[in-house]
Amino acid sequence: MKVLVNEGISQNGIDNLEKEGFEVIVTKVAQGQLINYLNEHQIDVILVRSGTQIRKELLDACPNLKVIGRGGVGLDNIDVKYAESKGLKVFNTPEASSNAVAELVFAHLFSGIRFLHDSNRNMPLEGDSRFRDLKKSYAPGRELRDKTLGIIGFGRIGREVAKIALGLGMKVIASDIKVGEAKITLEFYNHQSITIPIRTEPIHQLVKHSDFITLHVPAQKTPVIGKQEINAMKDGAGIVNASRGGVIDEEALLEALESGKLAFAGLDTFQNEPSPAIKLLMNEKVSLSPHIGGSTIEAQERIGVELAEKVIAALKNNS
Repeated sequence: MKVLVNEGISQNGIDNLEKEGFEVIVTKVAQGQLINYLNEHQIDVILVRSGTQIRKELLDACPNLKVIGRGGVGLDNIDVKYAESKGLKVFNTPEASSNAVAELVFAHLFSGIRFLHDSNRNMPLEGDSRFRDLKKSYAPGRELRDKTLGIIGFGRIGREVAKIALGLGMKVIASDIKVGEAKITLEFYNHQSITIPIRTEPIHQLVKHSDFITLHVPAQKTPVIGKQEINAMKDGAGIVNASRGGVIDEEALLEALESGKLAFAGLDTFQNEPSPAIKLLMNEKVSLSPHIGGSTIEAQERIGVELAEKVIAALKNNS
């Protein structure tokens, strides 16, 4: 059986598939050429990330396809129900990248509260001539300890974020349409641990009480955080989006940053990827990264191995 790895997986994942007799093709096929490629090479399995769209048209045109694997958390780039109705097996790797995304959230939070995103822009330009001025400008930083972090979306990633926040001495509140209460277990040296139950509450309550907010929700038809929610936030709050573009109203966000209602934003995902709005990219109050939440060496290794295991389980073990 042939496996097309269209957006890359770890070498261990490839090796595991090849050991089980799969022919693994590692290449990036453009979206417009994907149907022809899958048919010409009689591909049984396609492994993707977020950049490849697997829609009804492709599924109808590629009868040889049996399995679709998505490396990462979301499945919004795949018509899952339609694929499953045609007998295809569809899966992702929701746990493999959770820690990587959670850590990036705090990279943006620390960057925002200590102005690192802006000082890293200005120090190379003016660090030698305006050192004392820059020092004075960036001195009024804040600490995360004792602050309240609101987590919107309390699935695997949201809970990993909660663990780090609690470890930093933050207060945590969460909101989720499905989860009522979740138990967060912090593990320490010498097999010691502590479990903290966190009850979720409505978003309109969360935004009022949070010093910082982070979103971990799937793609939405309308923004989760819009002008009304931003107006209800504390003055000087910060917000991080490492989930999906469009879950924050970017126009409302820019207005809040420019007015001083919000102190900063950390953005890893954007409404118009891969061409984010220039106003966002140039705003000195925005900490930026190019959708790299799950892109660490460790996460990619876990994703590759998990994808291979699921492909083998779906086809080899059941053949």
